[in-house]
Amino acid sequence: MPQDPDAIPSERAARQAAIVRALSGCVPAHALLYHREDTTPYECDGLTAYRQHPLVVCLPEDEAQVQAVLQTCHRLSVPVVARGAGTGLSGGALPHAMGVTLSLAKFNRILKIDPLARTATVQCGVRNLAISEAAARHGLYYAPDPSSQIACTIGGNIAENSGGVHCLKYGLTVHNVLRVRGYTVEGEPVEFGSEALDSPGYGLLAAAIGSEGMLAVTLEATVRLIPRPQLARCIMASFSDVRHAGNAVAAVIAAGIIPAGLEMMDGPMTRAVEDFVHAGYDLSAAAILLCESDGTPEEVEEEIARMSEVLQSAGATAIAVSQSEQERLTFWSGRKNAFPASGRISPDYMCMDSTIPRRRLADILLAIAGMEKKYRLRCCNVFHAGDGNLHPLILFDANDPDELHRAELFGADILETSVAMGGTVTGEHGVGVEKLNSMCVQFSSEEHAQMLALKKAFDPSGLLNPGKVVPTLQRCAEYGKMLVRGGQLAHPELPRF
Repeated sequence: MPQDPDAIPSERAARQAAIVRALSGCVPAHALLYHREDTTPYECDGLTAYRQHPLVVCLPEDEAQVQAVLQTCHRLSVPVVARGAGTGLSGGALPHAMGVTLSLAKFNRILKIDPLARTATVQCGVRNLAISEAAARHGLYYAPDPSSQIACTIGGNIAENSGGVHCLKYGLTVHNVLRVRGYTVEGEPVEFGSEALDSPGYGLLAAAIGSEGMLAVTLEATVRLIPRPQLARCIMASFSDVRHAGNAVAAVIAAGIIPAGLEMMDGPMTRAVEDFVHAGYDLSAAAILLCESDGTPEEVEEEIARMSEVLQSAGATAIAVSQSEQERLTFWSGRKNAFPASGRISPDYMCMDSTIPRRRLADILLAIAGMEKKYRLRCCNVFHAGDGNLHPLILFDANDPDELHRAELFGADILETSVAMGGTVTGEHGVGVEKLNSMCVQFSSEEHAQMLALKKAFDPSGLLNPGKVVPTLQRCAEYGKMLVRGGQLAHPELPRF
């Protein structure tokens, strides 16, 4: 029988009171938030189109409190969603309506910098950039640098396997984390990886990184540090055609060059960021590439010359090379501020995160241009061109339900087109709730069953971040029917279940 709508609020209040009473024995009173005005800041992450008030927000202050909270929630069968800085862009930290949001913001200590081993051991709430700032006095830094690195935390980076503009040469989070330590949903201590070259047992570190808080709650990590290069210079190359720019990316890699960074922005994105940061971008260009070289002065000089030659041969209409560190940072300032710049020209934006083969960069940009007309929405494109990780920003107004619906269809079309081109539905932002439907296209029912089996091995009760990442068979079936009914089946050749 359907629930009585009038009974729902009272049932929610009763459950909330029971949880607060139980958790009061685990954390101090000031570490529990449950009034609506106190929990509102936690209702979403960087994907603001989807919001949900948590039943309770808990802010533990030490590991013993985290363990006690998890044990209590497990005993009461209460869902738990771990949250860092809330900068994620896929709804991975979206609260559970009847669960606890576990904020780990107070775990913000750098525990050890070992310059000889070139490692840093930090708590999960340490900001990405803070690691490099602490290691700078040793001439070292932490390479993965998401655009949100000034605010995002290492725990969130581990959950999403974050990248950044320098991931082409230095790798993603998974390539730069040696060890992760935390607790299972039952409150049992668990550790993945090791500070040594190898660790006993199955290699589960890579499974934990990118698991989006579904396997365990991360509290501490040991990350790899690398020497800060003696010099870094950046090329800004303009192209009159997106196909020439896309081909230039492939040409650079084909020449055996692995730049420290290789990024692309299309014309609309360039204009948006130039108005915001005044980086000196070529506003007449259909696309610009930012290609960085780092190393010794001799290495940089040679690589810059080689890249400039390749870019000119690929059809660059203009090439500028940074002549100082300040100018290099200015070149990058627009790329780093692409998201806030988009927020200035639109009430809302939906940032997609698919990955395609590099040789299809121009194809996907041209396809997205067609989708703008199809869905009657604007889109600015910025992406990690070197590894084919796209970040189209769909501009819309979330206050208009029809625009939100069209933005969702637009995003799904981009993801499905990426799969059809030989790519994937995500690169570094994770699946969260945003890409649940697209997972129905990317993976078969058998593959989803294996994903759920891995989760069940760590979280048999399914309490950690439930409803994220892996869709149900029913959801996939309903999604397919919805697309057919709406005439939105952009790629009927793709398998669906």
